[in-house]
Amino acid sequence: MSEQTAKRLVSLDTYRGLVLVLLAFECVNYGWQHVLAETHPSGLTRFIEFHASHIAWAGCSFWDLIQPSFMFMVGVSMAYSYGKRKRLGDGFREMLSHAVIRALVLILLGVFLRTSYMSQTNWTFEDVITQIGLGYVPLFLLWNRSARTQIIAIAAILIGYWLLFAVYPIKSPAGYDWENPQAHLFTGFLQHWNINANPAHAFDTWFLNLFPRETVEYSLPSGETIETNRFLFHPEGYNTLNFIPSLAIMVMGLMAGELLRSDRSDKVKQLAIYGIGGIILGTILHFTGICPLVKKTWTPSFTLFSGGWCLLILLGLYYLIDIKGWKKWTFPFVVVGMNSIAMYVMLWLTSGWINETLQKHLGEGYAGFFGPGMEPLMQNLLTGVVLWLICFWMYRRKLFLRI
Repeated sequence: MSEQTAKRLVSLDTYRGLVLVLLAFECVNYGWQHVLAETHPSGLTRFIEFHASHIAWAGCSFWDLIQPSFMFMVGVSMAYSYGKRKRLGDGFREMLSHAVIRALVLILLGVFLRTSYMSQTNWTFEDVITQIGLGYVPLFLLWNRSARTQIIAIAAILIGYWLLFAVYPIKSPAGYDWENPQAHLFTGFLQHWNINANPAHAFDTWFLNLFPRETVEYSLPSGETIETNRFLFHPEGYNTLNFIPSLAIMVMGLMAGELLRSDRSDKVKQLAIYGIGGIILGTILHFTGICPLVKKTWTPSFTLFSGGWCLLILLGLYYLIDIKGWKKWTFPFVVVGMNSIAMYVMLWLTSGWINETLQKHLGEGYAGFFGPGMEPLMQNLLTGVVLWLICFWMYRRKLFLRI
């Protein structure tokens, strides 16, 4: 075992922390970027608005890389955590049992978080935590395999998922909730990937209705509004089966982690080649009309494109932090990154309460010192500071939430 193998990857903790700090920007007011762009119109605020928002359907913004980053980092972490377990003497059966239990906990945690503001259990499986859980055991079964096997697995996942959509009959979308729905509908061959008119949506109309559901209101394409306890469609087009292509990103992370643990001297070169290659291939598939780049149905082209960016982000952080040794600036992010589960849960469950408490004690306009255009953002940031302080308190006392 090399010395590199035994070291903690500070760049990975920093990457996690960066992503979670970005999530704090929307912890109370998701629409802060639109308010900022409307009240302070400029090229800069429009740029911020675009990249701090999810693309409605086809394309990719910086914000669309957050969920792929989470899933990619799970793969990187697995290379280190199960490598350590193997060194400590755990056998395959013990590690498989651990992977199964972790997967179940993650799935149920995601369901729990999505239920926090519902009147009954919200059996939905598109949350990033649940998606990670659904793919965790297959990811473990690819751990400690050859790079060739892992590449074949990625290719099989993406080609198979593409074929599933490509052969599915073209149908009309079941529903959507955008002001300009036609902007989110493809024509020609790409109609196979239209919102709520694809095989992943068809699966959810069967699978999600196996669970009890509360009555909700749906706005149909006809303009009619109905209330039902049956799942009809996800208004933004997310699907349970997204975990299948996103598993490919987790495998990319696994390969990256195993590469960084190795004694190879060309780590930076390899990460750069695969990262740039993924971005180029995903872009080609999109612009040639073979497969559209859509996050919300997690198309194979999006998987390659976002996975390529994840590789390059990790590469940049690894080079600056673990090779060059520029670590001092990482501390605020490492504090969060080493307690990523705790921070994610707090973002879901406590951020609204923290903001309301600040308003109660400091006044309704406590975050309005830069004007109304900045107030939603400042509420998010100040709430995020409180959450960071909790993580810092846990870090100082070596309290780390693990699953």
